[in-house]
Amino acid sequence: MKILIIEDNNRLALDMAQFLSDNGFVTEIAGTFREASDKLDIYQYDLVVLDLGLPDGNGLELIQDIKSATPKTSILILTAKDAIEDKVHGLDLGADDYMTKPFHKAELNARIRSLLRRNKFKRSNILQINEIRVDFVAIQAFVNDSPLTLTRKEYDLLLYFMQNPDRLLTKESIAEHLWGDHIDQVDSFDFIYNHIKNLRKKITSAGGKNYIKAMYGMGYKFVTHK
Repeated sequence: MKILIIEDNNRLALDMAQFLSDNGFVTEIAGTFREASDKLDIYQYDLVVLDLGLPDGNGLELIQDIKSATPKTSILILTAKDAIEDKVHGLDLGADDYMTKPFHKAELNARIRSLLRRNKFKRSNILQINEIRVDFVAIQAFVNDSPLTLTRKEYDLLLYFMQNPDRLLTKESIAEHLWGDHIDQVDSFDFIYNHIKNLRKKITSAGGKNYIKAMYGMGYKFVTHK
């Protein structure tokens, strides 16, 4: 699951990003309206945590842009305790939930997981394609009823493929999804091949089919039909 944190308080943004990363999410940060707009134009996120009080623009305008471009993206707005009008306006524009500052990180995690269950998977905790099933609340994948022992990156990779069935995913998009803002630390895309090889082996060893097909010179596709 990929989350964009739009927050001009750099310390708070980094704290949230680290906490969410530790809880299994891929996170990116934008500290300004312009930076957020640029990221939203290029990438697609499962959820956006949006502070409405940005230094160079009104966060309310971003809500309309997000919902217009990617209606399935969940939006959790952050507001000050006395910003009642902004909170109500944000919800009217399409935001899915709100939190007032200051807040506990455990509540942030719970709100995010609740939104992802409700909006991304239509109130279901389970994403299933044929014999492969992912419980994204338990952060566990199964082949039929056999649990798979996956690394964090393998789990994120499987979920990314299953969220985009029969769609070509380039190596660049896979790398960016797995590494987020840290993609510049990657020397090559060889690690993608290794993760995919290991993921395939674990799925087939558990009795599943190999759905991950290499598209020569382009990337990979999770093929669900013949």
